[in-house]
Amino acid sequence: MLDATLKTQLAAYMQRISSPVEIVASLDDTPASAKMQDLLKDIAESSALVKVSETRGGAVRTPSFSVNRPGGVDGPRFAGLPMGHEFTATTARTSCRR
Repeated sequence: MLDATLKTQLAAYMQRISSPVEIVASLDDTPASAKMQDLLKDIAESSALVKVSETRGGAVRTPSFSVNRPGGVDGPRFAGLPMGHEFTATTARTSCRR
């Protein structure tokens, strides 16, 4: 989903992550979910510390995703595709918390 330039920029930013991050995607069979899945795959490929898991069905809005510590459920949730600034600011804050 991301072009080569954005992937390079993202990889440079993701080098700052110092602890594992889990992105939990709540998806369905819509085109919007497919786009989100592609975006999250690109993000996970940019750092060994980022893992993506997927859920289908349930009580949360789809498509959406949360950014958590591994196994956590208390991270911020985003509905739809982020515009950019929301995700990068939250990822930095989540990975720096101890």
